[in-house]
Amino acid sequence: MAMTAHEAALYDQILSGGLRSKMVSLTHQNLPLSMFLENPDLDFPAWSGSRSSRVSNDQIITSLGLGIVRFNGAPPTPPPPSQTSVQYRTNTEVITSARLSTSAPITPESPASVTFHIMGSSYTVSNIVIPEGDSQLVWVKWRTPSQPQTISIQVSSSKGSLSASPITASIVDLNQNIPPDPKATDRNDSFQEPSILSYTAKTTASWGIWSARWHAYWVWIPKWQWISAGPDSGYWVDFGHWEDQGWWDYTWTGYNASLSATQSVTPDTKSPNTASDRIKSGYGIEMDVSTAVSSNAPSSHMTGAQNAVSYFPEFNYQTYWRLHDLKTNGLNANLWLMPNVFSTYQSRVHFTPIWYPDGPYTPITRVLDAWTPDGMLTLQLQSSITISDNLFSDWHIAPLK
Repeated sequence: MAMTAHEAALYDQILSGGLRSKMVSLTHQNLPLSMFLENPDLDFPAWSGSRSSRVSNDQIITSLGLGIVRFNGAPPTPPPPSQTSVQYRTNTEVITSARLSTSAPITPESPASVTFHIMGSSYTVSNIVIPEGDSQLVWVKWRTPSQPQTISIQVSSSKGSLSASPITASIVDLNQNIPPDPKATDRNDSFQEPSILSYTAKTTASWGIWSARWHAYWVWIPKWQWISAGPDSGYWVDFGHWEDQGWWDYTWTGYNASLSATQSVTPDTKSPNTASDRIKSGYGIEMDVSTAVSSNAPSSHMTGAQNAVSYFPEFNYQTYWRLHDLKTNGLNANLWLMPNVFSTYQSRVHFTPIWYPDGPYTPITRVLDAWTPDGMLTLQLQSSITISDNLFSDWHIAPLK
């Protein structure tokens, strides 16, 4: 069987490290290091690691076992290293992670620990084991403060090397820029239906944990001695002993998670609409979001979706937005609009503008803050409701005759 370095690394992931345990020098050293980029090109990074040590599956898949023949021109200038940064929302349970790599085996006899220093508190992850030349994500779950701010998260490890430290975290408050109070006299004669914006989505994540178990391999260590039985006689006796010359067998337990969600847009229950799929402009709409995080990992490894933000076509899907409250939390979270401060009944609605033309009305919603060790899962939803006529046809005032 012939395999490229990439194919060998992917196959080793499927075997949970089984290929590496049998032929590590070939599959995780000689083969991947036989060819790599010295300068970044075609969106592939340059290899800046060791040229003689064993490497991990992740390093092979992203950076090794590839080459580019250059005929004309000078190589491009490598981009400057970027600072590690992340954005969180206020008062949200998040997961901060760093990748721990090692060139020497980290065993249960002398495991590694990683400590995250966050806003005066320290969170330590202990008993980390990683085979030689490999890596693993290490993470901590914590809750962000209620006030927006920028903080620096320091990460330290007792062994190996970390992918990032410090991590700059920007904690933002999304409860801003709510739509203004709609008026019956509002007009927008030049309105044209905008194109729907597409925000970046990440609906799947993968990570894993290394574990190790001792593989006993007993070897007899001989120690022969001559036992004299007289001037001309004697015999040999082996005073040897058994010695365990075993090794650590490492096992990779992989996890994955996916985010799915649905959204319903329906007329305000207090409006006189009789149809569930159409309203008259000027009335409110209710928006409900149902989410689900599916995973084979323990629930402690992740969070459910915790925030959702809705944008509206009358504002070109920007400028103003509405936040959602959690109706039920957990991995199957449900969210609904926050109470509208301009509603007489404090209803959880968004009022469509009185001037909005007949036709489809399509708000979009970003589902946020379903966190995993591999980052935040997020997606965009869009649903339409049909606008036909306006509320003036229900509330016409005329003098008595």
